[in-house]
Amino acid sequence: MTEIAGVILAGGRATRMGGGDKGLRQVAGRRLIDHVIDRLAPQVRAMAINANGDPARWAEFGLPVLADGLPDYPGPLAGVLAGMDWAAGKGFAAVVSVAADTPFFPRDLVAGLVASAGPSGLCLAASPDETGRLQRQPTFGLWPVALRHDLRAALVGGLRKVVLWTDRHGAGQAVFAGVADPFFNVNTPEDLARAETIAEQLA
Repeated sequence: MTEIAGVILAGGRATRMGGGDKGLRQVAGRRLIDHVIDRLAPQVRAMAINANGDPARWAEFGLPVLADGLPDYPGPLAGVLAGMDWAAGKGFAAVVSVAADTPFFPRDLVAGLVASAGPSGLCLAASPDETGRLQRQPTFGLWPVALRHDLRAALVGGLRKVVLWTDRHGAGQAVFAGVADPFFNVNTPEDLARAETIAEQLA
């Protein structure tokens, strides 16, 4: 794990939450991003936050704040690319991405992604839905920094769907399951209430 960094994707506009930073909403008495940092920190050597706008609102966390390098909010892949560029500059071989609004992701996420990586070193997380069907989690992945120039070219060319690019490069798939959906993410006020229930179950 020593060559892997982590990037927390907090660059979304949270339109279904009425705007603002979802990662700063509270669950179980703590902000979502506090839960995320606690889970990610032991798994990686360094962390950064991908967020747009004024970086000062994240200053208390003491982490680098990376804005999207491409205009017009092209989606989570822009945040992944920002993380890849930052990790490459720090000498890391790969970066693992996690979402700032997903407070219960696995504590062995990085190990699972590394173990299931495809030939290119790419890997996406997946988890079963209510029917048992596997759903890929495109904001939770292992991204070799050597592919960052290819990703940049794809984004400039208009690519927006994560799995189209990862499939092109033969990404592996790491499956995680638990008592609750490990990748449950908070998009609405109703989701905040459900997250409180999940936190109680996991306590």
